[in-house]
Amino acid sequence: MGSRAAVLKLFRALHRTRQQVFKNDARALEAARLKINEEFRNHQDETSSERIAELMKIGSDVEFLLRTSVIQGLHTGSDSLMLIPRKDLLLDNVPYCDSPTRKL
Repeated sequence: MGSRAAVLKLFRALHRTRQQVFKNDARALEAARLKINEEFRNHQDETSSERIAELMKIGSDVEFLLRTSVIQGLHTGSDSLMLIPRKDLLLDNVPYCDSPTRKL
C-alpha cells in the first residue's frame, strides 16, 4: 500500500475510533477531532519515508490506546462518578490468586 493511502487509512481509523470512544460527549468529540486534524495538518509536508513511518507508528499506537484504554465517566453527584465501559473493553474476569499454586 502506498504511503499516502496508508496515511489516509490511519486518519480514517483515528476518526472512527474517536467517534466510538467519545460517543455522546460532544466536547470530547470536537477536541479529539481538532487534535487529529491539527497533527495531520502539521505533518502534511513531511517527505522523509523514515519520519513518515515513525509518525504512522505513533498514530497507530494512539489509535490502539484510545480503543483499549479510554473509558467514559459521568458525574452523578458531587462525590461520585458513573463509569460507562464499551463492550469491547469488558474482558473475562480472571480471579487473582495471592498465593502461588503448589505443583504436585
